[in-house]
Amino acid sequence: MNDAATTGDPRFRELAGRLDAVRERIARAVGSAGREGQPPRLIVITKFHPADDIRRLAALGVTDVGENRDQEAAAKAAELAEAGLAWHFVGQLQTKKAKSVVRYAAAVHSVDRPQLVDALAKAVLNEQDATGRAPLDCFIQVSLEDDAGAHRGGALPADVPALADRIAAAEGLRLAGVMAVAPLGAAPEPAFENLRRVSELLVQAHPAASGISAGMSQDLEAAIKFGATHLRIGSDILGSRPAVGYSRDCWK
Repeated sequence: MNDAATTGDPRFRELAGRLDAVRERIARAVGSAGREGQPPRLIVITKFHPADDIRRLAALGVTDVGENRDQEAAAKAAELAEAGLAWHFVGQLQTKKAKSVVRYAAAVHSVDRPQLVDALAKAVLNEQDATGRAPLDCFIQVSLEDDAGAHRGGALPADVPALADRIAAAEGLRLAGVMAVAPLGAAPEPAFENLRRVSELLVQAHPAASGISAGMSQDLEAAIKFGATHLRIGSDILGSRPAVGYSRDCWK
């Protein structure tokens, strides 16, 4: 997208302003946490928004985007194959979708059970044989709720070591760290502090698995305070979901 095209594009200017505001929030939170020189990686969650918005984000310097539905993600990744973006799958993932996801995703942030580890490992090896793709980064999703992830997914903290060993032993997979979503209706700080403890235990056994994927529009400051290395920000950058054309049902 060239300068002439962006100058008269109100949506481009809107996204630029929103992105700047989020980057300023991140910079302030990094400073408050004493993490200068260690800024987290910004993943813009683009679900339900059109490919044209992602092109605008790429022109604004965004390099990482996230999706949570395979059908939608696969279509966008194919359309934007020349944009040089890293695609992150952040939603609950059925094992039968592993083959599709590894065709475009650089990382999966929602690995929460052994069967999914095995499905991803098999799919990655097949894809590597076909295309030579890089290893798939895998974040273990940790449930920080009392329901053991029944509603929002995630493994119990006690199950993380075994999952981590399984990922680390799988050819084609790279254990990247942990991921979590703060519980609804509660302060995020205790949850993210708990996630940091889970991460510290993981790193003792797997030193390279230091990633912490945490923090969304409403709680990025708390996530940064407790060590988030990857932020997943959607609505504060892209705004409300489009009313037409990208409804929740159209990508099922």
